[in-house]
Amino acid sequence: MTHGAAMGRKKTVYKNRIFQGDCAEAMNALPEGCVDMVFADPPYNLQLEGDLLRPNNSKVDAVDNDWDQFDSFAAYDAFTENWLKAARHALKPDGTIWVIGSYHNIFRVGRIMQDMGFWILNDVVWLKTNPMPNFRGRRFTNAHETMLWCSRDQKSKYRFNYEAMKNLNDDLQMRSDWTMPLCTGKERLKQADGAKAHPTQKPEGLLHRVIMSSTEVDDVVLDPFFGTGTTGAVAKKLRRNYVGMEQDEEYVRLAKERISKVRPVDDFSLVDTPSKRAQPRIPFGWLVERGMVEAGTTLYDPRRRHAARVRADGTLMSGDFRGSIHQTGAHVQKADACNGWQYWCVEKKGKLIPIDVLRQQLRSQLH
Repeated sequence: MTHGAAMGRKKTVYKNRIFQGDCAEAMNALPEGCVDMVFADPPYNLQLEGDLLRPNNSKVDAVDNDWDQFDSFAAYDAFTENWLKAARHALKPDGTIWVIGSYHNIFRVGRIMQDMGFWILNDVVWLKTNPMPNFRGRRFTNAHETMLWCSRDQKSKYRFNYEAMKNLNDDLQMRSDWTMPLCTGKERLKQADGAKAHPTQKPEGLLHRVIMSSTEVDDVVLDPFFGTGTTGAVAKKLRRNYVGMEQDEEYVRLAKERISKVRPVDDFSLVDTPSKRAQPRIPFGWLVERGMVEAGTTLYDPRRRHAARVRADGTLMSGDFRGSIHQTGAHVQKADACNGWQYWCVEKKGKLIPIDVLRQQLRSQLH
């Protein structure tokens, strides 16, 4: 057997591992197209000049680490192109990538991503409820960061868990402005002297929403700037796999220790939100056939402004108009289209219940 054949048979163990070293080199060493989602929190290139002081002359614990220092915008652009190219290698054709940044870097990152062929799906604004004040009083308080959510290519069939996001948002469509606090309290990792273990540790709530929105159980989530392991901890909790890259030996140690304490949710069905589009199709007529909605029953819209009667063939009749639940809903509203499952309700014990509830009951019976 040749050396090449032996290498071809060797499987790269990369799931649920942290690779210490250069992130671009580590990602290029992964099998092509092996991860479902990338979450990247790269250096912001803050370009700080001198110490930042509070009004009482105490020093602000700002980001002044070597890994955030770049000689020029050109140097930062070259660094960005290098790791994004490697991330693109590791990402599946239908995968997505999230990149978080501030006004210092996110616009440069966005331009580079578009030039590479990534397709921007959303820019999500993280509104901080407890931002650091602007101590010098020369600018607005910087109270948000921006996340770019992109598919690998324009025609990628990317995953978006619409129902999960709607559920998290009290049954309302999730918007692109997310309000939550900075990482504080017990969640913030500290050194022995009480100082922050990592200056830019992100809140787990932010990663929870990111991972729930664009992955499913057992997917692989890659973080090329792993830090103290927030992405890995949340991924493990939600029964996803993680891959991390991190240069700093102390950060790797802290991340491993942190993740080892995480216990995944014990039942995968508790962290999975199936898409309604992926569920078996249930025609309204099946509800009529099974007597869940009998012929002759009157259906109403949620405000009882319109009514229609159920026919034995599964269509509705409103005045002289006859059609499907969708066609009839659109007709009475004088609209171009209507989701009849959400629009029409049946009366049960004096309360109006969307017929979609009955559809879900029938789905559960058929399983």
